[in-house]
Amino acid sequence: MKKIWGGRFKESTDTLMETFSASISFDKRLYACDIEGSIAHCKMLARSKIISSTESQKIQKGLKRILKECDEGRFEFSEKLEDIHMNIESRLKEIIGPTAGKLHTARSRNDQVCLDIRLYLRNEVDETIEEINSLCKTLVNIAKKNVDRIIPGYTHLQRAQPVLLSHHLLAYVEMLLRDKDRFLDARRRINIMPLGSAALAGTNFPIDRRYTAKLLNFPEVSHNSM
Repeated sequence: MKKIWGGRFKESTDTLMETFSASISFDKRLYACDIEGSIAHCKMLARSKIISSTESQKIQKGLKRILKECDEGRFEFSEKLEDIHMNIESRLKEIIGPTAGKLHTARSRNDQVCLDIRLYLRNEVDETIEEINSLCKTLVNIAKKNVDRIIPGYTHLQRAQPVLLSHHLLAYVEMLLRDKDRFLDARRRINIMPLGSAALAGTNFPIDRRYTAKLLNFPEVSHNSM
């Protein structure tokens, strides 16, 4: 695939620079989020009459095939294609042909990667909160079974006062619940959809950002494209 940047370069870029600038080694973990965002964007393009329903179905079918390949470990990620977006776009063109190019209508890699990261972080935060809830439940259960068990409490590495084991365990529960609140606050800030901002200053296409946000379970869209 031809590079999407570097049009002003008079010579081919050095292999070392290409290896340094490639991000596929770590952003390949975003594949599911990238495809989820692309499917939602594709549905919005069709609903807004920017692409046809037939084109939308064709693109979605191709994306779901790629998702299956990634899930099963059969997808071949290429460093030459730099990042997760170009790897998926290249494979989509192999599967469905030129129609794949229409998926990127009214979208830039800039707002695309911002969306991917927010989807990924939201998932990670949700999983972390579930783990915190599970750990707190375990600690509370252990505390209930040891309500009257006395242990030495330490200050400055020396025994200071007798304390209940349950009291000691519930101290960790309180710490974890504070951490949970921090994650919930982070989730609220993450949970804003940037797609539609395009490269910098939005797009002239008549897109429906609210519809895309609804498909992706975002309660709000970003209000400034920059």
